[in-house]
Amino acid sequence: MSASPSSPSSIQALWDRLSPWPGGRWLFGVILAHRVPYSGTVRPRVRELAPGRARVSVRDRRAIRNHLRSVHAVALANLGELATGLAMIGALPSTVRGILVGLEVEFHKKARGSLAATCSCSVPHVTEDMEQDAVAEIRDESGDVVATVTARWRLGPIPTGKAP
Repeated sequence: MSASPSSPSSIQALWDRLSPWPGGRWLFGVILAHRVPYSGTVRPRVRELAPGRARVSVRDRRAIRNHLRSVHAVALANLGELATGLAMIGALPSTVRGILVGLEVEFHKKARGSLAATCSCSVPHVTEDMEQDAVAEIRDESGDVVATVTARWRLGPIPTGKAP
């Protein structure tokens, strides 16, 4: 059985294959935006990807700003959710699937300039459906935390004979 286009192994394999090459990270981002269209709306740049760890950045641009000339709250939520998703899904074994079931965002200060979301998480041994939180911190260029995104993921074994 081959991995589906959104399986953990294919996402990590694609990153491992493309990221070392000039323009490879950009191409990975284009493919990711195609696979996950809504997340692509913030034009994320994946800076680091390993099982259980992701760092994703966005440039501050007019399209993601609010009327207060700062990055919109939903753009921050989108960025944080993407970082948690890449970290969480990348850490799952091929026998486990995950789906986002909850999202909480805490805003600490106005978000301006380039931003980076970082998530580090671990996945417990999954034998039955369970929920697991993953937290991403979003920092501005000066290193200040502008938002914290907590994503709740429902993890469960893939039924025998079904692809993720």
